[in-house]
Amino acid sequence: QVQLVESGGGLVQPGGSLRLSCAASGIIFRHYTMAWYRQAPGKQRELVATIDTDESTNYLDSVKGRFTIDRYNTGNSAYLHMHRLRAEDTGVYYCHARSHTNEFWGQGTQVTVSS
Repeated sequence: QVQLVESGGGLVQPGGSLRLSCAASGIIFRHYTMAWYRQAPGKQRELVATIDTDESTNYLDSVKGRFTIDRYNTGNSAYLHMHRLRAEDTGVYYCHARSHTNEFWGQGTQVTVSS
């Protein structure tokens, strides 16, 4: 059974930081491109950051320089380090795993940036 379990969301003030974690099980983690998506109320889900199997990364323009994605294959985990958070970063953040043949989603973790 494949599971992606996110944690680390919460309420933070503008300018603050959070680290999101994604713990994967049931997959050969090193074979999967990992990504974080987010969905704000009333908006479509958008891709925030990806880290490929060779650890190359890509970011949504609005988070470049503020967010960092990384992965630890030995621990079957991926992370999203978020700094200088803004109100527009508010949303549900989802972990996503994709291989050549499969893709899986986590249940999401809420991030709220508000004073």
